[in-house]
Amino acid sequence: MAELRRLVVVRHAKSARPAGVGDHDRPLNKRGLRDAPAVGAWLRDAGCVPDLVLCSTAVRASRTWELAAAQLPAPPAVRHERRLYGTPATDLLDVVRRTPDAVRTLLLVGHNPAVQELVLLLASEALGDALERARDKFPTSAIAVLAGQGSWPATGPGGALLTDLAVPRGAED
Repeated sequence: MAELRRLVVVRHAKSARPAGVGDHDRPLNKRGLRDAPAVGAWLRDAGCVPDLVLCSTAVRASRTWELAAAQLPAPPAVRHERRLYGTPATDLLDVVRRTPDAVRTLLLVGHNPAVQELVLLLASEALGDALERARDKFPTSAIAVLAGQGSWPATGPGGALLTDLAVPRGAED
């Protein structure tokens, strides 16, 4: 029997749009700074601590992961990938397929619409109403957990079960 693998897809937390700052360099806004740690707490509490993180090089994605990772018992290995920024879901899938075999839980931090499209591309079924909710909206700080069997290179359309869709929010001041 093939080993179970999990792909955890995270959309970066809410970002600001300061004048004169390019899209790649946009920081998190106040809500994003509050919600990003909630992402890490959710991952920890749900037992979804990754073996490896693939993170977009955009400032808002990197900062989301930095704040989320601070909530984990130990920081996992992280690879910042420029290819995760401004790319279609099919390119995200190519990056996922290159994951080392030893990785059982992979976490990807990226951007919409590609992260939502990746979840919908991979999920053939879901627990509860998670698939309908993912189709409807994939807001900032959303987390989708996909489970599948087989190797990372064999990951393909319709080959995963969407086991959870969460949108953790931090407490307001």
